[in-house]
Amino acid sequence: MSIKLSASSFYIAKKMKYVNGVKLKTAGCVGSFFEREEVSIFIPMKRIEVVAGIIRDGAGSPSEKVFATQRGYGDFRDGWEFPGGKIEAGETPERALARELREELSVEVHVGDFLCTVEYDYPVFHLTMHCYFCTVVGGELTLLEHEAARWLGKAELLSVDWLPADMQVVEAYRSVVECGSALPKL
Repeated sequence: MSIKLSASSFYIAKKMKYVNGVKLKTAGCVGSFFEREEVSIFIPMKRIEVVAGIIRDGAGSPSEKVFATQRGYGDFRDGWEFPGGKIEAGETPERALARELREELSVEVHVGDFLCTVEYDYPVFHLTMHCYFCTVVGGELTLLEHEAARWLGKAELLSVDWLPADMQVVEAYRSVVECGSALPKL
C-alpha cells in the first residue's frame, strides 16, 4: 500500500507517527522533505489467512446445491461468502474450518477435498483463503453470525453479490462441476 502525502501532511504524520491508523516507520533520507511537493510512504499490507467451507447438499448429483451466507457485520456487511474464518495458531486448515463452522453455524462437518486457495488484495489487507468441500454430519444449520443464507444450485450461483475473493471460489467450483474435473489435492 502506498500513501502520498504533501510535505506539510507528512510533517504532521511524522510527528503523530501514524497514518490511517498504521504506525509509521521512518527511514533516513537525503535532503529535506519540504523540497518535494509530495512523498510516498509504503506501508506493508496486513495479511489474513482464513479457511472457507463449500458446504454441499446432494454432492455429485445434478441437483447439487452449495450453502452461501450473507455477512451481517464489518466493512463487507451484506456481501455473500462461503462461511469460515481465521486459522488460529497451531491449527491445521481443516481443524480451523470445522471449528469455525461449529462457531458460526452450530453444525459439525466433515471437511473433505481441497478446492482451491485464493490470494486476493482488498484495499487494506491481503487475504489468503483455503477452500474445502464440506458436508454436514451433525446439527442443523443455524445462523449465529450471518444475516441471511441460501442454498444455491449451479444456475443460481451468480444470483447473489459475492465478495470478490469468494467470487474466485465460485469460479473454481463451477469449473469443477461443469468439467467434471478431478478435485485438486494439496
